[in-house]
Amino acid sequence: MTSPATLHAASREALDSAERTLDEVLGQSGAEPEALGSELFAVVDLLTREIGLRRALGDGSSDPEARRRLATSLLTGKVSGPALRVVETAVGQRWSSPRELLDGLESLGRSALLTGAEKAGTLDTVEDELFRIARIVVGEPELDQALSDQAAPAEAKRKLVKDLFGSKVGGISLALVEQVVSRQTGRGVGHGLDRLVRLTAERRERSVAYITSAAALSGQQEQQLAEKLKAIYGRPIALHVEVDPRLVGGLVVRVGDEVIDGSAAGRIAALRRQLA
Repeated sequence: MTSPATLHAASREALDSAERTLDEVLGQSGAEPEALGSELFAVVDLLTREIGLRRALGDGSSDPEARRRLATSLLTGKVSGPALRVVETAVGQRWSSPRELLDGLESLGRSALLTGAEKAGTLDTVEDELFRIARIVVGEPELDQALSDQAAPAEAKRKLVKDLFGSKVGGISLALVEQVVSRQTGRGVGHGLDRLVRLTAERRERSVAYITSAAALSGQQEQQLAEKLKAIYGRPIALHVEVDPRLVGGLVVRVGDEVIDGSAAGRIAALRRQLA
C-alpha cells in the first residue's frame, strides 16, 4: 500500500485535485461512499491488468482532454456517474508516472470507504477490525507469506481473505484488506495492514499506540493510559492492546518509532545488559 506522502511532487498535486473532486462528490445528497470506493478499486484492478491502458491514461506528456475522453469512453455505463467524475479528474491531471496514477486512484478509493465509515459512525469499528486482522497476519508468517506472494493470482488471495475474515468483519474493512492484499509489494501484507491501521487512526486526527500487556487491561486502565499518552504526545492516541504473558508484568508501549518498555521482562533484560 502506497502512502500519498511517497508520491512525487507532481503526483501529490494531481492527487490533491482529485481529492477535491471526491470531496465534492461525497458531499452531494444521496452519495454512497462505500459503493464509490469499491468502484474506484475496480478501476485500479482494471488498470493493473491492462498495462497499455494504464500507460495511456497515466502519460503526463499527452493531451489531458484526450485522456479524459478515453476514460469516459471506456467507463461510461460500467461505473456510476460520481465514480466516473472522480476518475476523469484524476486522469486529467499530470502524474509523475502511470504507476503513481494507480496509487492515487487507490488512495481515493480508501478515502471514499473511510468516509463511508465516518458517515455510518463505524470508523472505530473499522479501525479495530483492521488492527485485529493485521495482528493475525503478522503473527502467522505462513499466512503473511501466502498473502504477500506476488506470483499468486490476486483473486486467489482475495478468496483466502474472504474465507478467513469475511464472516468476522464488515464490508468496508474487508474491501480495504482485499485491496492491500491485491497490490501489496515490498515489505509484505502485514506491514501494509499496519500502515492501513495508522491511516484509519489519522483519519480521526489520532496516533496509534500499540500496547503489549502481560495481562488484559480493564476499561478504566485503558482510559487512564490513553489520557497519559495524550498528555505526553499532545494529541489523542488510539490504543490497540495485545496480551503477552511472556512480559511477566507491566506494559510495552510503541508509538511510531518510540518504544516505552515498562515490562518486567524488559527491566530484567536491561539489568542483564548492565551486568554484562
